[in-house]
Amino acid sequence: MKKALIKHSKFLSMVLRHDPGALGLSLDDAGWVEVERLLDACAKQRPAITREALEEIVATNEKRRFAFSEDGLRIRASQGHSIGVDLALPEKQPPEYLFHGTASHYMGSIWAQGLLRGKRDHVHLSEEQQTARQVGSRHGNVVILRVASQRMQEAGFCFYQSANGVWLTDSVPVEFLDMLSEE
Repeated sequence: MKKALIKHSKFLSMVLRHDPGALGLSLDDAGWVEVERLLDACAKQRPAITREALEEIVATNEKRRFAFSEDGLRIRASQGHSIGVDLALPEKQPPEYLFHGTASHYMGSIWAQGLLRGKRDHVHLSEEQQTARQVGSRHGNVVILRVASQRMQEAGFCFYQSANGVWLTDSVPVEFLDMLSEE
């Protein structure tokens, strides 16, 4: 992705996941905002984002962070919100194991409390260890945790999968965690 698009994408992540008020916007209960309102608000406060650039950001973002509504008139972040939205995702059967990448300096807290959602709506999990490694590497020495997701679901925990393939759950208790690697 081009530098300008990356900059716009990061800004849109902040607005659509954490602070729509930064542009004087509000999201509906499901996290949607009208595309034209978003583009107009961006043009008033920062370099304009064209509809074409927005479409390219949505189409080429490797993490598929954003999604258009079926009619293309609204946009939202696929997951990762720190503001209350209901993505209305259906509960889904997870694979036997999912993975979570984190930094080694968080392990004391994780072994004491499990994985907690923190300021976000959910704990984020992936199907691939490599994805977990990439996510965890942003925060320091990487630790890959394996989550016994099917056992969790059998114990009554709910799992959801966002539009971009990220698995979501409210928390992961310690008894469902194994450490696979530490770099």
